[in-house]
Amino acid sequence: MQGSYEVIIKNNRLQYKFTIRRNITILRGDSATGKTTLIEMVNDFCRDGKESGIEVVCRKRCVVLTRGNWERDLKGTKDSIVFIDEGNGFVNSKSFAHYVKNSDNYYVIATRESLFELPYSIREIYGIKNVAGNRYQGTKRLYSELYPLYNADAFQGKPDKVIIEDSNSAYQFFREVCKKEKIICESAKGKSNVFQAVLDSNENKILVIADGAAFGPEIERAMSLKRTKNVVYFLPESFEWLILKSGLIKGNELQSILDNPSEFIESRSYFSWERFFTKLLVEETKDTPLEYQKRKLNPAYLHDKNQKKILKKAEEVSGRQK
Repeated sequence: MQGSYEVIIKNNRLQYKFTIRRNITILRGDSATGKTTLIEMVNDFCRDGKESGIEVVCRKRCVVLTRGNWERDLKGTKDSIVFIDEGNGFVNSKSFAHYVKNSDNYYVIATRESLFELPYSIREIYGIKNVAGNRYQGTKRLYSELYPLYNADAFQGKPDKVIIEDSNSAYQFFREVCKKEKIICESAKGKSNVFQAVLDSNENKILVIADGAAFGPEIERAMSLKRTKNVVYFLPESFEWLILKSGLIKGNELQSILDNPSEFIESRSYFSWERFFTKLLVEETKDTPLEYQKRKLNPAYLHDKNQKKILKKAEEVSGRQK
């Protein structure tokens, strides 16, 4: 599946309205925030149709997956938006991650836990809030919508240390930038190591740069460090996305893709968006002076003019995410 889809779920008392943009959407929040009610309404509509008193409006079929025979049910579910309520432990399993990776469905998962087997975006973790209405006024409908729980920090000034999620081209690029500025630069060697890398750091001001497109499982514990560490998180979609957005690469369709990625990213082909942007950058720069490789940075990206363009875009992106 690809594209973005508006979903409206309503009865005579409640209405939820939101848009699904990626293959994995996470609903967070404590009890009584509306997550279970939303999914129960979808389930009632699937079971009883109009007789349920519920209306589900979406261009894609909406279904609910439960723990009973989830593997069998998922095998028979195609091109749908699949809702899963919290308490279904299978969402933490490698088996479930395998099904998600190889299916053409989108998934909306209510959970209070981080799902480390799934590479979901920090921008697709939502809470639910009421935007109009009053649940205690009889027939007056309560309107609810989703709101993002996490955005990347805005960084200002000069950090004492920069921690990069991986050890590939992104690290090689920022290592050279840091060397010029006499800033310590360290690779965490994987997103799951970012927490410990920050925890072990003694520097006063720390900047973490990681791929926001897949950092969702790590974001809660990473943010918890802000209580004891002076740490700032810069989380663009990916380093490759940052290069594509910088204006260095010219392409006929490139701007359309960057403006509306969901319209071009097929969920069965790309478990998370950073993989798509890597492939796109490799294709767009093939046989050019800026030919890109994930593992080894092309020195052309370190040329002063090119480096400044990428850093300028990083500053712009950070400023928008304040």
